[in-house]
Amino acid sequence: MAVRLLSHELSDLCLGKPALRSLSITSTIADAVEVLKTSDESFVSVWSCNHKAKTASGFESAAGFSDDDDDECRCVGKVCMVDVICYLCKDEKLVLPSVALKEPVSVLLPKIPDLVMHVEPSCSLLEAVDLILQGAQNLVVPIKTKLSNKRKQQQKPSPTVTIHRGREFCWLTQEDVIRFLLSSIGLFSPIPAFSIDSLGIINPDILTIEYHSPASAATGAISRALVDQTSVAVVDSEGTLIGEISPFTLACCDETVAAALKTLSSGDLMAYIDCGGPPEDLVRVVTARLKERNLNGMLEHFTMSMSSGGFSSASSSSDEESMTAPVSPLPRSGRHSRSMSYSARMVRRAEAIVCHPKSSLVAVMIQAIAHRVNYVWVIEDDCSLVGIVTFSDMLKVFREHLETMA
Repeated sequence: MAVRLLSHELSDLCLGKPALRSLSITSTIADAVEVLKTSDESFVSVWSCNHKAKTASGFESAAGFSDDDDDECRCVGKVCMVDVICYLCKDEKLVLPSVALKEPVSVLLPKIPDLVMHVEPSCSLLEAVDLILQGAQNLVVPIKTKLSNKRKQQQKPSPTVTIHRGREFCWLTQEDVIRFLLSSIGLFSPIPAFSIDSLGIINPDILTIEYHSPASAATGAISRALVDQTSVAVVDSEGTLIGEISPFTLACCDETVAAALKTLSSGDLMAYIDCGGPPEDLVRVVTARLKERNLNGMLEHFTMSMSSGGFSSASSSSDEESMTAPVSPLPRSGRHSRSMSYSARMVRRAEAIVCHPKSSLVAVMIQAIAHRVNYVWVIEDDCSLVGIVTFSDMLKVFREHLETMA
């Protein structure tokens, strides 16, 4: 059984994965916003394609994927709504957001190498885990597609091209690998039953902001959390966990949340991005503070978005109420119907997903996967924040065991 697990290639993990929707590096931020609003995914891949020129060196990635294989088509990164929101939060961008949205999407890409890496389908599971532990967030894998000649001829230039020189791609994430390992969890016995405390994978290096502090003070932490695939904990003056400002939740909002991030407190921002759309009273607060600061460009953009979406004080639908509620140290009340300016994707509430230091590794894995996050906060019985456990921390444990299997 262990040998069979080690023999798996990434092509096995790609089964059923959808082809990437992609954006050209020459597209604008507005193009990215439009794609993100109409996509079921939180991220859109950004590609640099040059079908006329070939490099003399024939650049090759760490996993052996050469440029010649796809005529200079390469994924150079990914963007999500959080990138847009944090970019618009800059003072000079808030003045004229319409101008900022016309800037090239490349300005949103993190200046961190190898967050996105091309790999071959034959790449082994071990190699994939190693690349992720080295910092790769997404592994771009070519997938087999059957394209008719007629379909190839009908391909036209588009800011959302999904086919690159006749090839389609998918990408694999930490969550995909964790899900795959969970399907063979019995092979790692007894490790999955050990507590996260005993395994030493609770990371005390966490991003926090005080509940009453301006949310704008967390902009840098939100950007870092996006890169680290974690979150920003919202705590009280004694360090007790109250909730979080999560990139995973912000990614399901629209770009006008930049106005809320710039004008509200951290506690109010949690309520603003909570499942169902922003409450009317907070919309009025944001509008008033934009006026006070003479941020007329963002005020106009914000007002138009709110007017087109509309709001209701009615309680959320039975479908929303039936969704599994995240675990939270403190209950929250009051939910509002979803604004049309918000994505149709299911939005997680701003409550934090938590566990105890004595929780087992497998329990925390299942908890994170169930709530579609890459991390779980670790708290004591009194709700004091101990640290965080991430998929990356979990993969380190499995990587050591896989090495002994090999």
